[in-house]
Amino acid sequence: MKLDVQTLAGKASGSVDLDDAIFANEPRKDILHRMVRYQLARRQAGTHEVQERGDVSKRKKRIGRQKGGGTARHGNGSVSQFRGGAKAHGPRVRSHAHALPKKLRALALRHALSAKAGAKELIIIDDATLKSSKTAELRKQLAALGATNALIVSGSEIEENFAKAARNIPNLDVLPSQGANVYDILKRHTLVLTKQAVADLEARLK
Repeated sequence: MKLDVQTLAGKASGSVDLDDAIFANEPRKDILHRMVRYQLARRQAGTHEVQERGDVSKRKKRIGRQKGGGTARHGNGSVSQFRGGAKAHGPRVRSHAHALPKKLRALALRHALSAKAGAKELIIIDDATLKSSKTAELRKQLAALGATNALIVSGSEIEENFAKAARNIPNLDVLPSQGANVYDILKRHTLVLTKQAVADLEARLK
C-alpha cells in the first residue's frame, strides 16, 4: 500500500510504502473489543474496599430479647442491616487485569492500524518537530493537516518543543512509537504517524 507523505504544515513530501500485512487487514471488531477490554481492565486501580464483619468492632451480646421484643431475634449488631454494621460481600482490593495472548495483542494492533488506513483516517508526516514550543503555531498546522482530533505517534522519542506545544491542545494525544496501542488509536478520529513511527511499527509487528 502506498500513501502520500505530508509535512506538518500539510504540504506534499513524497510517499511511503506501507506493509500490507500490517496496514491492509480486514479489521475484526471482536479482536479489537477484546484488546480494549484488556487495556481498560489493566488500568483499573482496584483499590475499592469496605468493612466486612471481621473489620467491625461490635459487642457480641444479643441486641434484644430472645422473645417478646416484637421484632426478629438478632444476634450482635455487626450485620449489614444495622447502622454501623458491616457490608455483606463488599468489594475488596484486587487486580482487574486478565490474560490475553501476546500474539493476539499484536494482531489487535495490526487490525487497529488497518482500520484507520481503511477508513482514510491515517496521515503520514515526515517528522514531528517544531522550531518553537508555541501552541498556537502547532494548532494552525494541525488544522491545515486536518488533524484536530488525533493521535500523533512520533519516533522513539517525542521532540521537546512539539511535546510542550501539544500538551495544551484538547483532543490531541502524542505518543512515542513504542507507546502506540489499540485503545489510544481507536479513541481519536485521526491517526498521524511519522515516517520513523511507520518504520518502528513495521519492525515491531513483523
